Amino acid sequence: MKLYDCLIVGGGAAGIGMGCVLQELGVERFGILERGEIGSSFLMWPKEMRMITPSFTSNAYGMLDLNAIALKTSPAYTLGTEHPSGEDYANYLHAVAAYKKLPVQTGVDVASIQPLPEGGFELQTSQGTMRSRYVIWAAGEFQYPRLDSFPGAEYAIHNSLIRQWQEVEGEEVVVIGGYESGADAAIHLSRLGKKVTLIDRNGRWTQKGSSDPSVELSPYTKDRLKGTEKGTIELMAGYEVQWIETADDGGYLIYCEGASGSSNRFVKTSHQPILATGFKGSLGMIQHLFEQDARGVTLLSEQDESTTTPGLFVSGPSVTHGNLLFCFIYKFRQRFGIVAEAIANRLGLDTQALEEYRKQGMMLSDLSCCGEDCTC
Repeated sequence: MKLYDCLIVGGGAAGIGMGCVLQELGVERFGILERGEIGSSFLMWPKEMRMITPSFTSNAYGMLDLNAIALKTSPAYTLGTEHPSGEDYANYLHAVAAYKKLPVQTGVDVASIQPLPEGGFELQTSQGTMRSRYVIWAAGEFQYPRLDSFPGAEYAIHNSLIRQWQEVEGEEVVVIGGYESGADAAIHLSRLGKKVTLIDRNGRWTQKGSSDPSVELSPYTKDRLKGTEKGTIELMAGYEVQWIETADDGGYLIYCEGASGSSNRFVKTSHQPILATGFKGSLGMIQHLFEQDARGVTLLSEQDESTTTPGLFVSGPSVTHGNLLFCFIYKFRQRFGIVAEAIANRLGLDTQALEEYRKQGMMLSDLSCCGEDCTC
């Protein structure tokens, strides 16, 4: 049985990015386990979907491309596009992994992680048992859609399960969920000439309440919405779906409760509604190894380590600290250096190389400085 100093679970943006940092710090016995292929989650995106954060080759002036996961790389330079598609971005991740010669093992499905009494972990995988002193969980979210938000959700189809928007039937479509995924679905469906009813419980389209793109629609999405033909998208803001059921005369009946005194509404649709209700994430697979707060949020240490299982770290969009959400690449990459430093220190390795990561905004240690800071 091969023994590792560190195993990274997931070969997406977080996994490949973390692998680059471990390699630079001289961690010799590490591996990246990916059950599909590098960038599998991005390859599952609908064909028309694009990254909402723009890529730009600003590296030479001390500003790392927002979508880069490694120093001295830029998706804009590699791909020649500002808003990469999922396939584009998977190609960028492949290019980084190949250039760095990262030890990625594809086709390896991790079934369980078991802490060992003497320290370290035993991983049961589709390729046999593996042992490692440390584990970084970087398995991502897109492959784990939220399908049970309300009774009858099974009658709808989640947006992540749609390969391209022209496959959607009907001239009128109902989309449930008004954040980025829902807005993206509505935009593409309206461009196909369909009338879209979008149900959004928060009403974020009609309000300007935050400068944090984790809770507010991105400028890229707002621009695209402005460019849609008038009348093709009807926004039901402030309504929350309570249930879906099949209608007696065919189709589907959606019951919505209105907020702030709005009357409740029924929405009838002849075709399968589309869920844009977000993702559960992959942490549920190993949730027993973490502590949760009253809201069900996974608690992490200052090094993004499990508070109950020492040596188990998290990297990627599942990382949260209080009200801070690290759900964009330019956010969660800021924690790569923090996790890598903790592991390198325990392995007795020199961490001087992390100074460049700190300069490039990939080693955010002071979370008190994070928050909204836009006055106009």
